[in-house]
Amino acid sequence: MEETIQSLLAEIAEVDNQVEKLRHLKTAVFGSPVDCWRETISFEQLENIFSLLYTNDKEQIELCVEILGRVLGVLDPVRLARNSKAVLHNGLNHPDDSVKMLALTQIGRVVDSTDGIVEAINNPGILQDVIQCLGVESIGTSKKAISVLSKLCNTKTGLDALFCSNLLKHLKDVMSINEIVRYRGYEICLLFRATALEMVSSLAESQHCRQYLSQQGIMDKISSMIVAADSDPLSSFYLPGLVKFFGNLTIMDSPQQVCENYPAFLSTVFAMAMSSDSSQIPVALDTLGVLGGTVEGKQVLHKTGEQFNKVMKQMSQLARDGATELRVRTLEAIAQLLTLPVEQQTDDLLLLTESWFCSLSSQPLEMIRDISTQPFPELHCSALRTFIAIACQPWGQRMMMSSPGFAEWVVERPVSNGKEAKDCKFALVGALLSSPSTQEIFGTPNYLKLKRYLVEGPYHVTAIATVSTEGAE
Repeated sequence: MEETIQSLLAEIAEVDNQVEKLRHLKTAVFGSPVDCWRETISFEQLENIFSLLYTNDKEQIELCVEILGRVLGVLDPVRLARNSKAVLHNGLNHPDDSVKMLALTQIGRVVDSTDGIVEAINNPGILQDVIQCLGVESIGTSKKAISVLSKLCNTKTGLDALFCSNLLKHLKDVMSINEIVRYRGYEICLLFRATALEMVSSLAESQHCRQYLSQQGIMDKISSMIVAADSDPLSSFYLPGLVKFFGNLTIMDSPQQVCENYPAFLSTVFAMAMSSDSSQIPVALDTLGVLGGTVEGKQVLHKTGEQFNKVMKQMSQLARDGATELRVRTLEAIAQLLTLPVEQQTDDLLLLTESWFCSLSSQPLEMIRDISTQPFPELHCSALRTFIAIACQPWGQRMMMSSPGFAEWVVERPVSNGKEAKDCKFALVGALLSSPSTQEIFGTPNYLKLKRYLVEGPYHVTAIATVSTEGAE
């Protein structure tokens, strides 16, 4: 078969019956194992096939694209970029979209590796041709070009090549073709922002690097991007990343310091939580949970007064009426906000968490309990985690005891519940027993039942005695 392919490749250079020869070559290439010809086909032979793409014969173009797609797909992409620069350039500038797609697919393979990115950068003309493909009418071709450029945006080397050279000017020129192309270019710019922010976030994990970023004004620039987002119609694409960045900072540094130095951060989180855009809400909820998970963060939120009270009411509505995934996210955030371990409890903080819980509903405990009984395992467990958060707080225990049947429900062991639910119920019992006030509030009989539950473990099954009757079948 190898000899057949080599013979067909040699015959293709001849002028006569090229379509027929391409049909035979396609059959041979697709009908034989790759190992039979991978190492024997030269780049010069491939260039001969590329030369046949310049024709008005649609079948000839289609055959060439199929053959080249099969062959190039198994060749080393770095060698391809190094040895076939002219071929790739011609492919990207070919009038037929299928040829452009072929070239873009191969360049996409090239930039999948570090060595390939280096080869691409060393040939800026190729990258300029890729950018030019953003402006073609074909949606498929332009999307493929975006995909290639996106891969470059995922690396520092690629970012440097795209945005620290004449390629950026070329991107702006292409974006001026029309509004559709402009938005394609915006997608690349948004990816650039996202990757750059991810890199900065990695640097910010170090205290020394955070100080450097602050001294260089990077933190202020990111904060100003949040402020400017109000006037940017595309801000919904990158705003969550900016909020996550400052949310992570509150974990590594003082929440109060972060919120005081960058006030736009917290006001934006509140606005996103209250937004009608459901894509903005999850990040806001996660950020509020992270921020309010610490004592200092709770105090920062409390100082905002009515602003945060409105957010808590919105969270209550989401927990009750939102889509299932959003309800789970909301309940998890509420649990983090209400968490207050025994060793951190003070009268003021206990009053604070109680007021937040009571702001959820006129009967907040019954609201959460109702959610826990709904036939969605993820909702059940998230509701249990809210109970776990308040279980070690005296006010939470008093609410539980005032709810009819709650104490009995805590120590019930339904057979149908899955492992996660049993683990959550066990954690709830553990949280109750971690508090010195539980025995007094729950009473000794209930307290002993809780202790027995803890000793038996989360997966204990109570044996059911059966009585057999003589002679019964």
